Amino acid sequence: MFAVIKTGGKQYKVAKDDVLDIEKLEVEDGASITFDEVLMVGDKVGAPTVAGASVSATVERTFKDKKVIVFKKQRRQNHRRKRGHRQTLTRVRITDIAG
Repeated sequence: MFAVIKTGGKQYKVAKDDVLDIEKLEVEDGASITFDEVLMVGDKVGAPTVAGASVSATVERTFKDKKVIVFKKQRRQNHRRKRGHRQTLTRVRITDIAG
């Protein structure tokens, strides 16, 4: 069985024992969390969420993603800006889908 959850402004299709890298959550490593914004469970589609459905997960670690280079240039103006960005992510393992 699978579910579609919403977290960090994005939607993820998950199944039991899946490992996801999502936007940073303010929880410690090893803690268990519950996602209550479940948009779909199996063939049940919510409007906008499925009532009484939840997805449980365990936080494995929090880390920084690869660096993304942001380069801006204006032609013929000798204007260049180079910046880097590393997004902080949380890796979670889905343990249970209730719904």
